Amino acid sequence: MAQEEAVDRAVALSGRIFEATLGSLELFTVYLGDKLGLYAALAGSGPATSVELAEGTNTAERYVREWLEQQAVAGILEVEDVQEDATSRRYSLPAGHDEVLIDPDSLYSMTPLAKYVVAVSNPLTLLLEAFRTGNGVPYSSYGADAREAQAGLNRPLFVNLLGAEWLPSIPSVHRRLQADPPARVADIGCGAGWSCIGIAKAYPKVQVDGFDLDEPSVELARSNAQQAGVSDRITFYARDAADLSLSGQYDLVTAFEMVHDLARPVDVLRTMRSLAGDDGAVIVMDERVGDKFAAPADEVERFMYGFSVLMCLANGMAERPSAETGTVLRVDTLRRYAVEAGFKGIEVLPIEHESFRFYRLAQ
Repeated sequence: MAQEEAVDRAVALSGRIFEATLGSLELFTVYLGDKLGLYAALAGSGPATSVELAEGTNTAERYVREWLEQQAVAGILEVEDVQEDATSRRYSLPAGHDEVLIDPDSLYSMTPLAKYVVAVSNPLTLLLEAFRTGNGVPYSSYGADAREAQAGLNRPLFVNLLGAEWLPSIPSVHRRLQADPPARVADIGCGAGWSCIGIAKAYPKVQVDGFDLDEPSVELARSNAQQAGVSDRITFYARDAADLSLSGQYDLVTAFEMVHDLARPVDVLRTMRSLAGDDGAVIVMDERVGDKFAAPADEVERFMYGFSVLMCLANGMAERPSAETGTVLRVDTLRRYAVEAGFKGIEVLPIEHESFRFYRLAQ
């Protein structure tokens, strides 16, 4: 009986790895369709042949033809008549798939995730070496794709939910952001600036300062704020959020999905406490993981651990000394960091989201 059970497990795991491989291959082809503008071109032109799509995107027809056929067999695109000659078949983007593939503000947007998978695969040789030495892999090693993927994943959340649902569910913060004199907000680890933009658009009076150590992200944030029409009320700084020389009295200090990446989270939280003073609010959003380790776990936990192994832990260990947190930041760990930083404790806020948990740090 034990041998039969072992065989069943082998069959199940081999099938699971095959499905994961299939999914990975399809993610890489989604990456190609996004980066080369193939999805956007199909959305703009309507049904097209491989010849027409190649001409419209300045790409090679034979590659485009193979990609179209692969997308059709995967069910991502539709083909009008499979019996047509290969270069005469017309392919189209099905209704609804456009939100997933080309609408950056849609809550269903998923092309940034494909970009992230590509990004974490790029420095695998460095990660192998890090496993052997105990050193880290700097964020810069993951390239522009990682930066753009993070921004793309968070953009629809911050544009659609941050000012419309999440912050309004914290009454005292919501009231202050609407009141006079205009509130000042410090957003720590702002990345490409979409959290700052979401706050500024939802609350027309506020002034927002965004801080991030990654200079390319700050440049991207400035461009995004300009395009969003709120650059007059947002200032971005390329500097370390743990820098104790930062000064100023802020009504709200935020850190969205970044504490788990920090080498020195206690230092950054201490700076946030200083920036908020006695009366300002400090809000942290980070991953919604289980309170304790459990195995096997649900899909969210598996997702977080995957990124932790491939990216977040290595990023946090690239600087020394390091807290070596990783993506899986549990409630008790954040509470410990907060208390060490001088906060009285943390409150888990009643904001529901499948991937994120929200905290208010008590002064």
